Amino acid sequence: MFKRLFILVLIPFISFSQDIEYAKEVVKTLCSDEFKGRGYVGNGDKIAANFISKEFEKIGLQKFENLYFQKYTTPVNSFPSNMDLSINGTKLIAGKDFLIGASSPSLKGSFEVVSFSPKEILNKKTLIKKLKNSIGKVIVINTYNKTDFSAEENKKLKSFSNLLRKAKDNPAVATIFLTKDKLTWTGSTTQSTKVNFTVTDLDFGDIENVEINVTSKFFKKYKSQNIIGFLEGKNTDSSIVFVAHYDHLGMMGTDAIFPGANDNASGVAMLLSIAKYYKANKPKYNTYFIAFGSEEIGLVGAKYFIENTLFDIKKIKFLINFDITGTGDDGIQVVNGSIYKKEFELLKSINKENDYMKEIKTRGAACNSDHCVFDERDVPCFFIYTLGGTTGAYHDIYDKAETLPLTDFEDYYRLIVAFIRAL
Repeated sequence: MFKRLFILVLIPFISFSQDIEYAKEVVKTLCSDEFKGRGYVGNGDKIAANFISKEFEKIGLQKFENLYFQKYTTPVNSFPSNMDLSINGTKLIAGKDFLIGASSPSLKGSFEVVSFSPKEILNKKTLIKKLKNSIGKVIVINTYNKTDFSAEENKKLKSFSNLLRKAKDNPAVATIFLTKDKLTWTGSTTQSTKVNFTVTDLDFGDIENVEINVTSKFFKKYKSQNIIGFLEGKNTDSSIVFVAHYDHLGMMGTDAIFPGANDNASGVAMLLSIAKYYKANKPKYNTYFIAFGSEEIGLVGAKYFIENTLFDIKKIKFLINFDITGTGDDGIQVVNGSIYKKEFELLKSINKENDYMKEIKTRGAACNSDHCVFDERDVPCFFIYTLGGTTGAYHDIYDKAETLPLTDFEDYYRLIVAFIRAL
């Protein structure tokens, strides 16, 4: 028993001694301006996919039908050029001061403003009157404290905000939502009829005029791809699968880049590091490595794969999804840990024996990353993400390689290798 544990710890430790620098370089490369946030402006996703496929080739992963790429199409909204917003003559900075709604169309012009306070929204008579006066103007929803209103009132306020974002019969040309909260962007596979912005409340005073110049481009069938490679194992009756999504939010105009260091350049770095280990140490089972595209717009790449599988998913012994692996000061969170209890207890016992991570926390099922499409088909799987030590950067322009610590990346790597060896 002692000998087995000694080997279990020693082999990954030796193999990884040189790879932390490799992992850092992967994150740095994927987050560089050249990769344009790995989204749909300037073919950022394709630039990233080409880089990853070349890494697969350098490592020595095998291809399916002489290809690493599994191509698919997806609808997606993008913002390739103009991204200008001025309030009362002050030009705001995209990404820092404001975000555009991900499904927004193009719009250009100078507009008058109709401001709404929460109390005016909750007063039906006042609301109707102000909505009639907002035709052809910009609606501004003032910031407010939710604690000042009841649960029912907050529900109505949220419902009205959603209506302005999505309703075709919104009488205004655009809506601005002022906020004191952190700006967090997303992507969209649809394009709405009206523009909306979320703007950091910079104490503008009475907003009288808004100037907008934004350009949106909607793709009905944007061509993207998954990147897939594999290694044959000693036992070909079962397989292990490692996945990580490589896409991020891309660019909002020509200046605002969303690098996505923690989410999820870090996961790709782990995927590639694990692949390097198994190339040097023949795996027990057939082992597959998948870098999924379009996760941020609805698990599109993963959904395409599960409907067009390249290998028998019924033979999957276990799947691990690496998504957000850049910290670890407070340990890791294991989605599906409470479902696959035997495997979770094994993971915990290995960690306790070797003191890899500070803590391993468990939670139930959550359809919040690419593992979900496998989970829905009863494939045993974990989605693991690191905890603590973050700067709060998430889905914003600040999730950069230079501020990502990769605190417990090495120990996380060792834990995963040890876990797979023990299965």
